[in-house]
Amino acid sequence: MTTTEDVHALAFMTGDEFHIPTYRLLRQDGSLFEGADVPDLDQDQEKALRLYRAMLVTRVLDERMMAAQRQGRLSFYMQCTGEEAAVVGATAALDDADMIMAQYREQGALVYRGFTYDEFMNQLFGNELDYGKGRQMPIHYGSRKLHYMTISSPLATQIPQATGYAYGQKLAGEGHCTITFFGEGAASEGDFHAALNMAAVHEVPVIFFCRNNGYAISTPAHEQFAADGIAPRAFGYRMHVIRVDGNDVLAVYRATQAARTIAVEKNQPVLIEAMTYRLAAHSSSDDPSGYRSRKEEDAWREKDPILRMRRWLSGKGWWSDDEEKELQESLRREVLETMKRAEKRPPPPLDSLVTDVYADVTPALQRQLDALKQHIRRYPDDYPKGALSLDPGVRAEDVADKPADDDRGGA
Repeated sequence: MTTTEDVHALAFMTGDEFHIPTYRLLRQDGSLFEGADVPDLDQDQEKALRLYRAMLVTRVLDERMMAAQRQGRLSFYMQCTGEEAAVVGATAALDDADMIMAQYREQGALVYRGFTYDEFMNQLFGNELDYGKGRQMPIHYGSRKLHYMTISSPLATQIPQATGYAYGQKLAGEGHCTITFFGEGAASEGDFHAALNMAAVHEVPVIFFCRNNGYAISTPAHEQFAADGIAPRAFGYRMHVIRVDGNDVLAVYRATQAARTIAVEKNQPVLIEAMTYRLAAHSSSDDPSGYRSRKEEDAWREKDPILRMRRWLSGKGWWSDDEEKELQESLRREVLETMKRAEKRPPPPLDSLVTDVYADVTPALQRQLDALKQHIRRYPDDYPKGALSLDPGVRAEDVADKPADDDRGGA
């Protein structure tokens, strides 16, 4: 049991006795701070360009898909805009076999690991090639092959799940860890505290990565907590912690790289708080003008993480304006072409509604499915074209007026 030195004069502590500094390596003009702890990325042009391309792909994808949502082609979307360095920088510091448990703004992690535009679009449109078979809202990605756990909507549930998964990795002893991303708003959920306590007590290789972008949807950080951000909470669980400039890709990469070493080699959890900003709305359903000023947004646009990294790459002679223009144009074309293909693909087969739950479809589920099919045959004009492939030899008009055996499983 930990003991403390006895004192004999009454004195309360509030936490104001110290302040956690922010780790930074890269100035906004692309130059390194004097004495900066330069990461190996500074000597690895191929990896640096892979990282930058992933950030740019994420930005272009977000721009195009938000426009598609506004055109009515997509029901919902959430952007990573402004937080690319935090997400992609952290992912690049991991082993590609490490598990990622994301919140819902980490598409950049998938991009870095090789998720294709086709895979993104299939999920967004819920077509027949969607890995989730159309059962999830848009942006709820998942990829077994890329070690990216499928996203779920309830806030913060992935945090304790990450602790449990990391405990399994510890038992397996294969040298892998789990990283879980979440916002500072999610850190207000009880799941956060339960996860950190469990991870610290059981000593598991997990990295808790908090993207502190200043707002929990419309609630500013100063209305969420009175303490010095999220980082000090680690001390309550005797956990390693660092605060980093989330718009500085080199600092994020180096901090996560060091955190992974602690997690994997010592089986100890780490909390990273990345100070960043959501340049876009919370989601396609949100209007940020109702709770923050244009002046505030403009100030943060000056700290754009993509612009900062581009300047660093240019300063090293690894990137040029011509290459930037060519890549952006090709990416925009590819996004639009891929989206058009995905839109034309049919939805998942109707029978997939009752699969993947039981090894064999239960009689109750089969009855519901049969009733649904009969209902669609009766009212074909009320459903998308091709929603149901009729049995051979059966015409819609033959069953249009036929009463269903059980309409309880219908629309």
